[in-house]
Amino acid sequence: AISPDGTRIVSGSTDTTIRIWDAMTGKAIGEPIRGHSDYVMSVAFSLDGTRIVSGCWDGTVLIWDATTRQTVSTPLRDHLDPVRSVAFSPDGTDVVSGSDDRTVRVWDTFTCDVSLGPLEAHRDGVTSVGFSPDGKRIFSGSRDGKIHIWDARTGNSSSVITIESKVF
Repeated sequence: AISPDGTRIVSGSTDTTIRIWDAMTGKAIGEPIRGHSDYVMSVAFSLDGTRIVSGCWDGTVLIWDATTRQTVSTPLRDHLDPVRSVAFSPDGTDVVSGSDDRTVRVWDTFTCDVSLGPLEAHRDGVTSVGFSPDGKRIFSGSRDGKIHIWDARTGNSSSVITIESKVF
């Protein structure tokens, strides 16, 4: 993921680390960030660039301070399978996660509790999640070939888009 100001890139790795890179030089900034116990499947910056969220193969989500590289949350642990995608809400108060357990969850970044979900409509693992720019909707894509659009306040699925796709 690229930082909102375009100066940094954050990546997750199968070596369980997160790295921050200079977007101009391609060189690592500082040491790898450690704290996950398994593959880091997804990472994202908050809109203000001060925090990073990461989703892990072990089903956990962590929130990090992008400057100090320390966790600012306890591990968020309600998913039963690998977390494939994570994203911050535009105001940074929530994080959305999608998992191979076919659910979407929204986490309050201050209390570290699930504030919405599990949202259950997909018939296969959720591989992509995100918020609309106004923060009112959540989007989730799955290997089931469907994109669900959820109300970020109520969790109601307002519409479904079916995609013709092939799995390779």
